[in-house]
Amino acid sequence: MRNYTKLTPEGARDLLFEECRALGEAKARLTRLFTRRGYREAMTPGLEYYDMFNLPGAAIPQQQMYKSTDSAGRLLVFRPDSTLPMARMAAARLRNHARPIRLYYSQSVYRSWPALSGRSHENPQMGVELLGAAGLRADLEVICAAAEALRAVTEDFRVELGHAGFFRLLAGRLSISPDQREEIRATIEAKNYGALDELLQPLGHSPEAEAIRRLPRLFGGEEVLSQAEGWGLDGSAAQTLEYLRSLYTALKDLGLGSRLMVDLGLVQRNDYYTGVVFSGYVREQGRPILTGGRYDGLCGQFGAQMPAAGFAVDMEAAAGLIQGQLPPEEASQVLVHGEPGFEMKAQQELIRLTEQGLACESSVWDSLEEARAYAEQAGIPRLLLVGESVREIQPGEEERP
Repeated sequence: MRNYTKLTPEGARDLLFEECRALGEAKARLTRLFTRRGYREAMTPGLEYYDMFNLPGAAIPQQQMYKSTDSAGRLLVFRPDSTLPMARMAAARLRNHARPIRLYYSQSVYRSWPALSGRSHENPQMGVELLGAAGLRADLEVICAAAEALRAVTEDFRVELGHAGFFRLLAGRLSISPDQREEIRATIEAKNYGALDELLQPLGHSPEAEAIRRLPRLFGGEEVLSQAEGWGLDGSAAQTLEYLRSLYTALKDLGLGSRLMVDLGLVQRNDYYTGVVFSGYVREQGRPILTGGRYDGLCGQFGAQMPAAGFAVDMEAAAGLIQGQLPPEEASQVLVHGEPGFEMKAQQELIRLTEQGLACESSVWDSLEEARAYAEQAGIPRLLLVGESVREIQPGEEERP
């Protein structure tokens, strides 16, 4: 039987030094941003009941969830998504809280992705949830916060806008099963034109089928909305396009025009999205590092109906963007070595120096020669010897008997 004591599980990895530092810096930047925008931190358990992620609309494949059981035999999962637990918590514990409720979180999600997908199974995320607010202003608040979150880690980003309701409205007018709808949605998301044509061919040439056929190609600027408006769609579909145009125009006026794209083929897998959906992309990243949208019906599944919108940032990707931008880490400036019997005095001296802002290390070596050798190897320029008095040892100076 193979021994795995020296390995990490597939899809998980250790983080060292600069990676940890970059992750901490990314968290600090987003924490400042979210708190200054009025969001307050909340956390949900890493373990949740499976039932919550099996709700209608959750759309998290069972095979992607890490599962366990509790002492009573109830099925648990390691949190595969943060929005569902946040909605549960808000419905259960913040039902009577003044609205809107602004929450932000920093926690990991766990998904078992296919082998060789290049995706981490443990993914640290930060995100916000704006609960109890709907309409254009609320959507602008969330999308602008998302753009600022991207700007906090890179200046080179773009935001893609879509609408979950647009595909749902079109698909709802076709005589297809839920499984067929999901298959069509997946081909649109993958921009697989050939497979989409095959799926739609038996449905004829209705305006809705033709509109769905064009969705994966509808990507670009404001002209995309003009093209879709030319299809002659009426009712809710036309209203959705009109709302997207209002949102696009408002965001362009806020200075996001050059970073803004419209993608009517942006159809998120999570069926809990009901309105605008958006993704954030950066150069040389094939997948979005930020995803979000409006999910007005989700909290109602937990007994407290309220509109909501939010987004999540892939913090591993965000940390990777800033890792090369950070200044060199402050190296230790002083090594404090206590003579035998003066170990605690050495610790007191170290505390005094660190309170002055110096980066110091405590010597763990028995002899001064070992301490000196370590200081030289580690590039620590000053060595303090603590005994009856405190003095700095110079290179080549011998230890007193």
